[in-house]
Amino acid sequence: MRTIVADGFVVFSLVVTAYFVCWNLSQLLMSPFASLYLWRHRHRYGPRALALAHRLVNPPFVSIVMPAYNEELTIVDSVRAILALEYEARELVVVNDGSTDRTLDRLIETFELVPAPVAYVQPIATKPVRAIYRSIADPGLVVVDKENGRGKADASNAGINAATGSLVLDIDADTVLEPDALTRAVLPFLEDPATVAVGGNVAIINGCSVQDGRIAEVTLPRSWFARFQIVEYMRAFLLFRIACASMNAVPIISGAFGLFRRDALIAIGGYDCSAIGEDMDLTIRLHTYFRARGEPARIAFDPNPLAWTQAPEDRASLRSQRYRWRRGLLQVLWRHRSMIGNPRYGFLGLGSLLYVACFEGVGPLIEVAGYGVTLVAALLGLLNWAYFWLLLVTTIMLGTAVTLLALLLSDVATRRYMRRGDLARFVAVVLAECVGYRQLISWWGCVGTVQTLTGKGGWGAMKRRAFQS
Repeated sequence: MRTIVADGFVVFSLVVTAYFVCWNLSQLLMSPFASLYLWRHRHRYGPRALALAHRLVNPPFVSIVMPAYNEELTIVDSVRAILALEYEARELVVVNDGSTDRTLDRLIETFELVPAPVAYVQPIATKPVRAIYRSIADPGLVVVDKENGRGKADASNAGINAATGSLVLDIDADTVLEPDALTRAVLPFLEDPATVAVGGNVAIINGCSVQDGRIAEVTLPRSWFARFQIVEYMRAFLLFRIACASMNAVPIISGAFGLFRRDALIAIGGYDCSAIGEDMDLTIRLHTYFRARGEPARIAFDPNPLAWTQAPEDRASLRSQRYRWRRGLLQVLWRHRSMIGNPRYGFLGLGSLLYVACFEGVGPLIEVAGYGVTLVAALLGLLNWAYFWLLLVTTIMLGTAVTLLALLLSDVATRRYMRRGDLARFVAVVLAECVGYRQLISWWGCVGTVQTLTGKGGWGAMKRRAFQS
């Protein structure tokens, strides 16, 4: 019996080893594609391209849709940031999704809103709209007050209905945009008519000072949870998504910043309100819609930090977020399982979705199981300690190398965190993240898997903070 257990442990150890090695190597293999994409992007969308976009007589009109639910702490700063954008051919549609706090009152008081009933076609079904307001101070601001739709998707769809622009930018209410964000995001549409969507790099605003709706200074937050998430975002946005964008196979456009052709959104029925990960579900449905019709479609990605969003700093909020993300990921993978590894979908099926399924879908289960089996083996005296320490050190070194590579690409793309000793502090964060934080995230991923299998839902509470000034 002991021999059978020992043999089983050896086999499982090889599986875990293969997983960690493949994950880290896949991250490193992404770097050449990401680097090439960054180089091309910097040359194609440099200052000259931005200047030409500003000189357009009839630039694309953009409707910025901002769903808001109980966002009274940040809504005014977020709206002011949008109204201060350099891009003038735009309107802002704030959708108050049945907030129970003073979100609507703050908007009315600050921006001098008055009722402005407007009849418009509503091609996407949503919860009933209670009222529509327009700002006297800024006619480009429209506020849609509607019944709560129990999720961002329904509010976004209401904003898409009310939008008058040919392009729709969907963002979160706690998002602050860079002044040139819209100009940069519009460039791929001007360059290639086949472009149907553009995702943007999303940075974390925690620790940064905000003045008049603009990022005045970028510094590391005090919260270690927030610091760890900055590192996570760098890996996700500046390795995986850039590599996918180089192959026109971006599997997800973040809900914090996504610019879409409005007709494309309406053609696929907008966001699916039954989807937990509505942003990923929408992105994949855009891919499949145009592939099914044999029409060329490009989903681009801008590596510049076009948007800044709040990351949860307390354990409960972060845990709730990760449970929801996990349920959303598994739901989307299951719904679109026929695409995973399917050569009919090109690199999207054989690369992007296969990677997500293997390393983000199955990964946390293998990782946590590996820790559990290792502990049991140690208690039974079956653990090869030399092999254990070799695997542990190799994994930490590879993981650190991957993260430092993402940090380097971030410096090339954004040049935000390389001043005043931030680099040294970032290296400390990278090293600390490998022990404790990653294991915690993996454990929450396992709990989220159980919630998915048992049918548990819910959005979860998320604490908001007012922006620092």
